[in-house]
Amino acid sequence: MSGHSKWSKIRHAKGAADAKKGKIFSKLSEQITIAVKEGSGDVSNNPSLRLLVDRAKSEGLPSSNIERAINRGLGVGKDGVVFEECVYEGIGPAGVSFVLDVTTDNKNRVVSDLRRLFSDFGGNLAEGGSLSWNFEQKGRIEVRCGKMEAGEKYGEGEKFVPIDREEVMISIMDIEGVIDIQESGEEILFLYTLPKDLYSVKKNIEPLGYVIESYKLIREPKVHKEIDDLEKEKVLSFIEKLEEYSDIQGIWVDIKL
Repeated sequence: MSGHSKWSKIRHAKGAADAKKGKIFSKLSEQITIAVKEGSGDVSNNPSLRLLVDRAKSEGLPSSNIERAINRGLGVGKDGVVFEECVYEGIGPAGVSFVLDVTTDNKNRVVSDLRRLFSDFGGNLAEGGSLSWNFEQKGRIEVRCGKMEAGEKYGEGEKFVPIDREEVMISIMDIEGVIDIQESGEEILFLYTLPKDLYSVKKNIEPLGYVIESYKLIREPKVHKEIDDLEKEKVLSFIEKLEEYSDIQGIWVDIKL
């Protein structure tokens, strides 16, 4: 029994590590696509893209995934294949509403795959607009309260130097386009903007030197659905399955996770 128990623990640990890596890959791919849309697909002329590609390579993101993320940003793929941005809606486990942001070169394949995925978890795809009315689109910037500074000794890499959160909040609260700021933990601030102001606010934060962990368009539910812990586990399992689908760029639900 002890051997079986050890194997189960190892398998569980590996599964958790793989899931974590998958989320990192998904986040990096999304940021690469955004950087291309904001600038260009040429790493030599787009510093933000170059940094993200370097980071993606260091994390082990396959070159094919990096190329696909860049192509999504450009709106084209190999042999002139055109990528389209789509929004799909569906009812998942426990009746939870899902809104999915998708970028794909084959809408028919995506619809077929999503219909199967929702069905596997006891749900179904919904008509466009039947659920998304409850979700408000915003820009969100995740700021870590501190700056990266060069190491004191030769050869040392950069290190993170924390800055008082209230000081950071005061310095950014009057930036044009910031409509709300929320605290998370001891070091993180979430800044919210109108969708059209996301990139301009991000650009105005950069000269301050604070660490921008991520910036993206999000969809927040206006009304949250209440479910129990067992139902939430089923929803989380479904979300993990959707995160494995490379065409999905954003997953939004009407519950608090």
